[in-house]
Amino acid sequence: MSIRQPRITVVGSFAVGLTIRAPRFPVKGETLLGSDFDMGPGGKGSNQAVGAARLGADSHFVGMIGEDLFGEMAIKLYAAERVGTSHLRRTPEGKTGVGLITLDAAGDNHIVLDMGANELLTPMAVDAAEALIASSDVVLAVLEIPTEAAAHAMRLARRHNVIAILNPAPARPLTPDELANVDVLTPNESELRILLGLPPDDPTDTVELASRLRAFGVRNIVVTRGGNGALIIHADGAIEPIPGVRVNVVDTTGAGDAFTCALAVALAEGKALSDAVRFATVAGALACTQLGVIPALAYRPAIEAQIANLG
Repeated sequence: MSIRQPRITVVGSFAVGLTIRAPRFPVKGETLLGSDFDMGPGGKGSNQAVGAARLGADSHFVGMIGEDLFGEMAIKLYAAERVGTSHLRRTPEGKTGVGLITLDAAGDNHIVLDMGANELLTPMAVDAAEALIASSDVVLAVLEIPTEAAAHAMRLARRHNVIAILNPAPARPLTPDELANVDVLTPNESELRILLGLPPDDPTDTVELASRLRAFGVRNIVVTRGGNGALIIHADGAIEPIPGVRVNVVDTTGAGDAFTCALAVALAEGKALSDAVRFATVAGALACTQLGVIPALAYRPAIEAQIANLG
């Protein structure tokens, strides 16, 4: 294990989130009065880069934003959170991404995204960051960018013996070639099914579906299960459930990002996959206890305190 500060490179997305709370989700044609409006930086890749920095990593973000006011929010965020931006590009060809988020009284969410400039992130732009990727301990990619860019990030990570994590959200069917270089895949249960071209509620057993993905070349799969924790399907085929952590749920929006970046940091520090998933499960649970994504991304002392309380 390296004694230096672990380096995480995230190849992903930035978007500004516009969030409102409603008593329930509206039906077609219905207008509801909401509350707690919030506007702030988001995007799965960006959230994960910020979360990794808060957990003590040397965090870097590779992405694309527009030349607009929302793009300025990204610049200010990364400066404040100490995220490296040497490969963050601004383009006049697309607007910075936006997400419209509705929360119900239980804290569940509906999200509509316009990824804007994120769609312009190309494998060539990822190639420009190859030296950074080669110097990293973990490379993370998400699917709010073009699939070919995410897959290329995984390919470069494998080339340089760097741990490659793919957070396949929002999910879409992927080919064996697009998954062949992934060391750790982190879908939730519906995303796992969509990756294989199945309906999100397909009744096929989760372990069987994970085995199909491992046949594509994925080494390890960590299926996130919300309050029920996670299920690890190890590279040797061993199956290991990791229990969930009970918290007072306020907003689940950033839980997956908190989980994924914590997993990346733990693996970068040399933790075994099982221990890394336990650490990540706590991070994901804590992210559900506050409204908004960036405010809910925990700093390391909060996670360690929660782990200590669990015994």
